[in-house]
Amino acid sequence: MIRRFRPAAARRAAAVTALALAAAGCGIRGTSVPVDAGDAPSRVSCHAPETGAPVTERVRVYLVCGSTLVPVERAVPRPQGTPGAAVRLPAARALLAELQKPPTAEEIRAGFNSAVPEALRVDGPRAGDAPEALRLSVEPDDLPSLALAQLVCTYGRSAALGRTGGALLGGPGGAAAHRYDCSPDVQANPNIAQQAGWGDPQSQEG
Repeated sequence: MIRRFRPAAARRAAAVTALALAAAGCGIRGTSVPVDAGDAPSRVSCHAPETGAPVTERVRVYLVCGSTLVPVERAVPRPQGTPGAAVRLPAARALLAELQKPPTAEEIRAGFNSAVPEALRVDGPRAGDAPEALRLSVEPDDLPSLALAQLVCTYGRSAALGRTGGALLGGPGGAAAHRYDCSPDVQANPNIAQQAGWGDPQSQEG
């Protein structure tokens, strides 16, 4: 006995077969249950987020090695802003902090140390000072000669402080700031740092 399909039933069967073949061709298993696949994926940047870590720069600080001063590179936070008065004090404080840090293990093995007191602080110029003056919490001449020489050469060779070759330093009292020279003699014999002062320097250039 031959069964005859009605035309409507035949059309429905053909449509189901076509859908199954199309799904198989796309590598998707056919199913009779509706599936919610969600929205189409959006475009992503694939860029790692910013870490917020401060940008650093390489600077030279002067440490004591034997009886001389030797420059050593350190990484410090880069001062924000253009070079000038606005960055001078942050730069000076960052350099002082590096001089106050204990030498690294590698620096110790190489014979480096620092004489700069941990309690020393630095501030900017007061009224009547030259713009490049820095005021220490101790009178410069009351510091150990090695410490003063370290400060003078570190500040005097700093790009952020103008590379003046010296430092205009004052203390907490009312005495005028004095300029100290980071000369080859001072680097070779830092014990003469106090004698490297140039007197009252308000009209002198560094």
